[in-house]
Amino acid sequence: MRIPCMRFIAWYLVLAMFVIGIAPKVDAGLVKSEIVPSSYVDRAADLEKIQKVLETKAISKRLEQLGLSQYEIQKRLGQLNDNQIHQLALQIDDLRVGKDDGLGLIIALLIIAILVVILLQLTGHRIIVTK
Repeated sequence: MRIPCMRFIAWYLVLAMFVIGIAPKVDAGLVKSEIVPSSYVDRAADLEKIQKVLETKAISKRLEQLGLSQYEIQKRLGQLNDNQIHQLALQIDDLRVGKDDGLGLIIALLIIAILVVILLQLTGHRIIVTK
């Protein structure tokens, strides 16, 4: 039994799975309706967030390579005002270093491979691998 436009449907499915697979993950949440004044900055929370990042092994090693000691880093952080510290903490949140392990890409490739195998089985094609 031959299905009309099988080649078109197969390419459409391949393209659709590729587009779905490369779509970035989006985190969404509810936002409070109250307006938070921009002058409100939690310096202690921002400093704690910055300290956590500075204490990671890769960052502390890189800062040591640049010739900065822990004392110098703390001194420079102490010189920043509240808004500068808040901006730094916000920029740290925007970093996406090491957050994506490629799991989505692997799953997308597996789904595409499964679809190809299913399509080959439905159309009756056989693949023979020889040396």
